[in-house]
Amino acid sequence: MNRVVLPAMIAILLTAASAKAQTSYPMLMSLKPVAAQIGATTEHELESRYSMFGAYDVLVTGEGVTGTIATPMELDKDGKEPSLTKIKLSFTVTADAQPGVRDFRIVGPTGASTLGQLVVTPDPVVIEQAKNDTPDLAQAIELPATVCGVIEKGEDVDYYRFAVAEPTTLNFHCLGMRLEDRIHDLQQHVDPILTVKNAATGSTVAAADNTYAADPFLSHEFAPGEYLLEVRDVRYAGNRYWTYAIEISSRPFVSHVHPFGITKGATMELETVAAPAAGLVSFTASMDEPAGVHEVRLPMGDGVTNPVPVVVSELPVVVEAARDNGTPETAQEVTFPTGISGRIESSADIDCFAFEAKKGDRISLEVVARRHWSGLDSIVRILNSDGKPLTENDDLRLWGKRTYQDSMIENWTVPADGRYIVELRDVHLRGGDEFVYYLKLQPAEPYFELSLDSDKTWLTPGTSAVIFARAVHKNGFAGEIQLHIDGLPEGVTASCGRILAGKGNDGCIILTAAEDAEMTASNIRVRGTAEHKVDDETTLALETVAQPMQETYMPGGGRNHWPVEMHTVAIGKPADVLDVTLSTEEVTLKPGESTTIDVEITRAEGFDKNVTLDMLFQHLSSKYAITLPEGVTIDSKNSKTLLTAKESKGSITLTAAANAPAADRQQCCVMANVSINFVMKATYSSPPLFVTVQEK
Repeated sequence: MNRVVLPAMIAILLTAASAKAQTSYPMLMSLKPVAAQIGATTEHELESRYSMFGAYDVLVTGEGVTGTIATPMELDKDGKEPSLTKIKLSFTVTADAQPGVRDFRIVGPTGASTLGQLVVTPDPVVIEQAKNDTPDLAQAIELPATVCGVIEKGEDVDYYRFAVAEPTTLNFHCLGMRLEDRIHDLQQHVDPILTVKNAATGSTVAAADNTYAADPFLSHEFAPGEYLLEVRDVRYAGNRYWTYAIEISSRPFVSHVHPFGITKGATMELETVAAPAAGLVSFTASMDEPAGVHEVRLPMGDGVTNPVPVVVSELPVVVEAARDNGTPETAQEVTFPTGISGRIESSADIDCFAFEAKKGDRISLEVVARRHWSGLDSIVRILNSDGKPLTENDDLRLWGKRTYQDSMIENWTVPADGRYIVELRDVHLRGGDEFVYYLKLQPAEPYFELSLDSDKTWLTPGTSAVIFARAVHKNGFAGEIQLHIDGLPEGVTASCGRILAGKGNDGCIILTAAEDAEMTASNIRVRGTAEHKVDDETTLALETVAQPMQETYMPGGGRNHWPVEMHTVAIGKPADVLDVTLSTEEVTLKPGESTTIDVEITRAEGFDKNVTLDMLFQHLSSKYAITLPEGVTIDSKNSKTLLTAKESKGSITLTAAANAPAADRQQCCVMANVSINFVMKATYSSPPLFVTVQEK
């Protein structure tokens, strides 16, 4: 669902309710049970930090899953808003919904919540009973099933009893740690371990710990009998937010396929990496699919597999040959550019691929593997024809924020005409069936990455809010980037800024809600467009869709980000700061000159907490968005940015350095920040402020 509107009756109740000081959006912490069955409608308990009162809808990523608020939103007997940190949600999953993990959030009078996660599963959901902490209290379950529970306290151990009537292989796929990466304030994550024991003797039959990061996967061939499944944190730690879902069935579980990459429009026989072994399946990569990694359900027998990652490539794909290619002398010859589907089959295996290149060619290569749970932690090198290393990379970084265990070499310049070798191996010299990879080897093209600092924007009627976008310039592109936004809710307009050429990295979009805007929400998309001049006759048009990031609260007070699928803009009710006004909307500076902007905020009745004014989006010593033109800084000594108690007037002084380059009407804003916790803050924005630096 992309857009939601608050029902009229709830709107009346919320309008009558008084504003609270230091208002926060809900921060979702857990969903119980954390799984919902395909083809069913089920009820779940959602727990948050900060009140969810007035929540009126649920947004879910993907197709086939819808959610509704099941808890009545009623004022208490005194006409006041209750603090609801637990509510009921109802999820309906269609019969054709794809299994897997979905992001969801609720929307209410304080805008969009942080994200939670829901596991969509084909099997009946079994909910942990209150007492199952010892083998004699083991909860009886029938298979197949998705077992949902919580490791809620230190030394908590959950037991489940199941019977096997005839010899069969059962798979136990645990989702626990992977459900917590997006939970903004869960600073320690669960590390689950699964153990299966003989119910009669108590002896261990099988166990699994870390498979998908900290989440285990266990596959075992069982003889007829009764068994106990033991679930606990490997450290015997616990937390009431540590939910898990364990999918248990006798269906083959496919983790990967080889070849991992396939050209658009091509049909290929894929070897499944499955438990138990499942053989070959035929797959055709649609010409209509965009290039990239897709979660695909492959045909198998009378049905289909669980979703499996497959790379759909615009490049012609070469499959690693079934022969030795471990040295420069035995390297497999490939034609540049190309995509290569390969596998590090065994310990100490090395794959080498040879290609011809001309002096001055610029080459980029990227390994796609570990980001999609391949066993491979790659390291890649480019060698000359004599085997001498010329460049290498271990881990890559995306959006300037997140490091991954895949490898990338970008914009490497070929030193001379000749034959070159790409050498790829596991950094720990491991290997196996699941060590599949796709290697892109292509000319380096200018482009830019674009990310949004947050995944939600909260507006109130008549006010403004800011979305920050950060660019990472690649392969020689250093030009200006114009920002665009699609899908705004009704009643919201946007002023789209730009990211300046040269040293500029950040830009902003300022949203403004109409005075009569109603509570509503929609998922938006931010794009950046640019032009790159190759030569006097050639100009490339570049476009990138921005990646939303949810902020997370790290141990010790750090602020981090996690890539997510949706950015939601929501109009809520009036909150702590009702308006941010400036003495001017245009600032013009000469190099070496300073000017002061007077700022006034309008506080809601009863709101007397500290408010901090800023034009930089920052936490501690880290700057997450600097939209000011190069050479323009805030003169903190001559600014009044801390507004205590009932203060409402402050100022910001801007200074242009003597060598500041010229800039024409760069869009910025003044923010009024209200702390929610040590890391998170509610940010209220002024209308656009345009800063110009004149030629020296």
